[in-house]
Amino acid sequence: MKKKVYFKTFGCRTNLFDSQVMMQNLQDFEITENEAEADVVVVNSCTVTNGADTTVRSYVNHVEKSIGAKVFLTGCGAHTKGESLFENKKVFGVFGQSEKKKINTLLKENTPFYELGDLDFVDDAVVEEFIGKSRAFIKIQEGCNFRCNYCIIPFVRGDARSLDEKRILEQVYRLSANGFGEFILTGTNVGSYGTGEGTNIARLMKKMSQIRGVRRIRIGSLEPIQVNDEFKEILTEPWLERHLHIALQHTSPEMLKFMNRRNRYENDVKLFDMLSEKGFALGTDFIVGHPGESEALWKEAMQNIDRLPLTHVHAFTYSKRDGTPSAAMKSEINGQLAKERLHELTALIDAKNLKFRKTHMNELDVLIESQKNEDTYYGLDQYFNKVIIKSDEDLSGNWITCRDYIVKDEYNYAQI
Repeated sequence: MKKKVYFKTFGCRTNLFDSQVMMQNLQDFEITENEAEADVVVVNSCTVTNGADTTVRSYVNHVEKSIGAKVFLTGCGAHTKGESLFENKKVFGVFGQSEKKKINTLLKENTPFYELGDLDFVDDAVVEEFIGKSRAFIKIQEGCNFRCNYCIIPFVRGDARSLDEKRILEQVYRLSANGFGEFILTGTNVGSYGTGEGTNIARLMKKMSQIRGVRRIRIGSLEPIQVNDEFKEILTEPWLERHLHIALQHTSPEMLKFMNRRNRYENDVKLFDMLSEKGFALGTDFIVGHPGESEALWKEAMQNIDRLPLTHVHAFTYSKRDGTPSAAMKSEINGQLAKERLHELTALIDAKNLKFRKTHMNELDVLIESQKNEDTYYGLDQYFNKVIIKSDEDLSGNWITCRDYIVKDEYNYAQI
């Protein structure tokens, strides 16, 4: 019998894609979605903060104590904590992102190994199926040329480089032929796609949209400066999601300088207002409690956030990442205070989201992602808002148009 492999994926959508690549390249093993029956566990790790490292380490300990499976570590954490976990014999093997297509061979190794590979590699993997998913994730680039003071990712993913356009389009073609209609573009810094190569993300998306079966294209996090004139030309296209996630990280001009960010609040306001007028729901990333965030700067930031037409936020309290400039900064913020500020921020954005859903009572185009129970399904609409649908029919993986629905505090609800 084939040994069973369980994949535990932490972190971003890029890791989700990488896990699918690894699953697709397993020939001599059986993939299981039940952790308890695994003979082998592959941990695709995140290392964006010290806390992320702690979570991965705790999970590895859990596998050792509760499952007893052989553990292999990959992902960004392989570059930061892989060596210590390997030396302490917590994991059998460690391998970098560039080695993931070799996974079938690596998992058959009888001798422990530590193989980080190449940070400059360009991924040429083509994924034809996404196990357990109704949406397809398309990785279009790797790495980042930005050097934000709090971020370790450029040092574990490398500088920005784009994947071959033909390979990307080939993958979209194959996935659409297999029934996928929604595509999510992922990468370390997706908006940098094509930089220095005479193309850009807007041109890529136009070509994707021409492939039969492509119904909706979503984008990972963009930087404000990446919403350029050519990108603005596609804002009215019907295949573009009506939600854009544009990373700000903060709204205090002084804090943006502390973070070594490239965006400036006065420009961000103009951009967000323009997008809001065109009917977009707008999300952002926000770091609360970065060193230097005084009470005065926090109040300024909240006033600026209230001014922005935001509907979603991926907010988190600052967590020191060893080896970054921010980790050496003074004026650290008390953890409890940071949590209070985080709650204040998320409560404001939740209220903004509810107001948006009440004032945009449009027809909702929903892709069903999962079944909650016998007659209740979950999906996301074109505005990236949660929709719960009750139906006696099997809606799994279907596209549903909701015309009559109820706006609740945390989601929209419909019966079909």
